[in-house]
Amino acid sequence: MTFFLALLPILIVLVLMLAFRAGSHIAGMAGWVVGLVVAFTFFGLNWDVLWVSQVKSLMVTFNVLLVIWPALFLYHLVDQAGGIRAIALALEGVIPDRGWLLVVQAWMLTAVIENLSGFGLPIAIAAPMLIALGVPPITAVASSAIGHSWAVTMSGMALAFRTLVDVTGSNAEQLFPTTALLLGIIVMLTGLAVMMLLKQQVHWWRVLILGVVVAATQYACGLVGMIPVASFAAAFVGIIGGVLLCKRPKGWRSTFKPDPAFKTGMLAYGFLILIMGLTTAVKPINQLLSNVTWTLAFPEVVSLNGFTTAAGNGYLFRFLMHPGVIILLTALVTLLVLPRIKGLAVGKAKPALKRTIKGAIPASIGTLFMIALSAMMEHTGMTMQIAQGLSELMGMIYPLFSPLVGMVGAFATGSNTNSNVLFGAMQKGVAELLAISPLILLAAQTVGGSLGSMVAPAKLAVGGTTTGLKGKEGEILRITLPIGLGMVLIVGLAAILLG
Repeated sequence: MTFFLALLPILIVLVLMLAFRAGSHIAGMAGWVVGLVVAFTFFGLNWDVLWVSQVKSLMVTFNVLLVIWPALFLYHLVDQAGGIRAIALALEGVIPDRGWLLVVQAWMLTAVIENLSGFGLPIAIAAPMLIALGVPPITAVASSAIGHSWAVTMSGMALAFRTLVDVTGSNAEQLFPTTALLLGIIVMLTGLAVMMLLKQQVHWWRVLILGVVVAATQYACGLVGMIPVASFAAAFVGIIGGVLLCKRPKGWRSTFKPDPAFKTGMLAYGFLILIMGLTTAVKPINQLLSNVTWTLAFPEVVSLNGFTTAAGNGYLFRFLMHPGVIILLTALVTLLVLPRIKGLAVGKAKPALKRTIKGAIPASIGTLFMIALSAMMEHTGMTMQIAQGLSELMGMIYPLFSPLVGMVGAFATGSNTNSNVLFGAMQKGVAELLAISPLILLAAQTVGGSLGSMVAPAKLAVGGTTTGLKGKEGEILRITLPIGLGMVLIVGLAAILLG
């Protein structure tokens, strides 16, 4: 009975989003209210536990939003100038093999766009380009949805991964290698799936080579301390590798000429990568900037049922090293410096801000309530109760299903980040009860959440808006769901082997 009661707030979120198609802001708020009632009535919630858990959640929420808002603002600045589409269209001028071009666009270009914007825009931007090259609309959306999913966990300056680390109190450097290993598997799987969907099996050996290179790049970036840009760098290397692996007819010459829009996009995001590289890889700079910190100390709190949360600090902010601050700096440089370069232009700040507010407010509200719910459940023992129930039910085969939990969360909320918030602490609790390394289950959780991007109705709906398929998400889901479930099963088997 207590297992079901503890699970009830999460079930409310899932049911509202799946059955009633409620937005994450509505479902998150409802889940928090139900969680508050359940925690107060059955799990001994008192004032001390409530305020400590909710203030901690506000600190984590601010950390997440500090990435989302500047990233969207920068994206809209560059997009107004045509910089994003110019980068995409440049591929057509350097890859003459139409079949290989389709694979690179659906698999690597979407990953680049995911790192720049997210929110389903990789599908919305790439799918029409595939259609223009003769791909049927449903196939174009499905292949774009599948192709970009490998990059989601580490996209947006590794937002979903960082959030998982924050809500579970894990060590990013320790968690990254296992996560990158499982992500390497789905880099390969998504490439092969896109190849099959687009009927380009002739390029199987190119997919295998490029998959290994991209996975290795992402892994290497994390090992040298550049976790926030690991996915971005890997996707960018994937684009370059796609160009180099292309077979060119004798006498062929590239038609690509870098126009001002292309230069704007490359300079803006090139500056971002440069600053991130300098602040993470150059140790003296890293140590100097890391000294500027801020956090809050919290007392030990005990629920009326006797569940104890030890005293400790909340989220530790290193503001001068924070990805959101670096993105904001990049946006200011883009806005103030690039227009002074002859021939270049960027979007206007006011329209970019309006689009940012429109896109970010619902996501921000949903994030606020879901993180608040997660913190309240953890501090009252509800998360531990769920973990105990699952460990008793499934035992040592649980790792097989751990990525499926992540996928379900992303399917319901449309967000790998929210999936990690809802289920991260639970996965860690199950790992501890089963004496399995938490690193394995947490990695499987976020990789499953990443794969959930190919089946999330919210993301498929965004793709449908630019391809004339609005309201036909079910037809797309019939393609992506079996593929996604197959990949989740493979990741689950890998998690069991790692354990």
